[in-house]
Amino acid sequence: QLQLVESGGGLVQPGGSLRLSCAVSGSILSIFAMGWFRQSPGAQRELVAHITKTGTTNYADSVKGRFTISRDNAKNTVYLQRNSLKVEDTTVYYCHPTSVGGSPMPLNYWGQGTQVTVAS
Repeated sequence: QLQLVESGGGLVQPGGSLRLSCAVSGSILSIFAMGWFRQSPGAQRELVAHITKTGTTNYADSVKGRFTISRDNAKNTVYLQRNSLKVEDTTVYYCHPTSVGGSPMPLNYWGQGTQVTVAS
């Protein structure tokens, strides 16, 4: 059974850094690419970054140069290092299996997400 547990969110000042973690159950990381998404109330969920099984990464234009996605298959964990945070980065972040192209897999399950608030 798929389980995704996001953590690492919190309150940070503009310009600060946070690292998000996503613990993934089972052998998901050996099967799927993984992505980090974010969604604000009333808005569509958007892909922030994703990483393939071979480590190829892609980023949304809004976070290029500031965010870094990585994966540790031995620990069944995906990370999102977020630097130079901006107020507009405030929202809930989710991890989810994706296609190679970054589309979320049509699974009827999302984790609880982790809230990130960027404010002075």
